Amino acid sequence: MVCGGFACSKNALCALNVVYMLVGLLLIGVAAWGKGLGLVSSIHIIGGVIAVGVFLLLIAVAGLYMIILGLVFIFQFGISCSCLAINRSKQTDVINASWWVMSNKTRDELERSFDCCGLFNLTTLYQQDYAFCTAICKSRSSTCQMCGEKFLKHSDKALKILGGVGLFFSFTEILGVWLAMRFRNQKDPRANPSAFL
Repeated sequence: MVCGGFACSKNALCALNVVYMLVGLLLIGVAAWGKGLGLVSSIHIIGGVIAVGVFLLLIAVAGLYMIILGLVFIFQFGISCSCLAINRSKQTDVINASWWVMSNKTRDELERSFDCCGLFNLTTLYQQDYAFCTAICKSRSSTCQMCGEKFLKHSDKALKILGGVGLFFSFTEILGVWLAMRFRNQKDPRANPSAFL
């Protein structure tokens, strides 16, 4: 049997389904890991990647393709490019905006878990943050590392991983659309030859 026939297309779609399930779980896992750090909880891009992972997993389980997969490709491609395109100054802006929206309890938890005090030494608000800091580093030495630098390091790493994984696997979705269209237009050789497609 020649590859490219009905059985080959069917097997390729089944294999692609398994790959999509794994990719969906991978996207959810990596995005949850990045979001679980706590510092990127306000970045909507990571939430978007988790949504794409869940959606991709549901599509793979249900076996739905073509139009839905094409839309997922566009959405995932855009989110992945956004993850890779965010530069350090934009990350700093997002982290800075998030820091001042957080409750004091959340800030304290982040300072303790990352063992740092304050966000960035930009204003007198840093001195206020530093005065109320409960991190362990404050009891060990007179100065602590600023949380902003630690957050930037972790967020940059998470965004690059998310963007790379999402971008790579978004192109397999185009393959899925092509295979689904091809499979849909083929006739099963085991079916009744006089039956309608």
